[in-house]
Amino acid sequence: MTWFIVDTTYAADRDALRAARPAHREYLLELADRGTVVGGGPWADDLGGMFVAKVADRAELDAILAADPYTTGGVVAEQKVREWEPKLGKLSSL
Repeated sequence: MTWFIVDTTYAADRDALRAARPAHREYLLELADRGTVVGGGPWADDLGGMFVAKVADRAELDAILAADPYTTGGVVAEQKVREWEPKLGKLSSL
């Protein structure tokens, strides 16, 4: 399994963000229930957010991102994806 951190910057359209947020959160909660997303949330300034995912590979993550209501709803202005190797804490043993 491969770990990724996804850092999303929201588009300026706050109405689109508000409209897509409930579906986006439900989508990530479903992924969390399956163990795919292990944590995430908006940045304190609400200009973006992040989540940590554990997936088979980058192709699986790309499919997850493509189906995210933030992506389909035009909320994503920029997205940075970094592969991550947890070495400390509870996540390092998962």
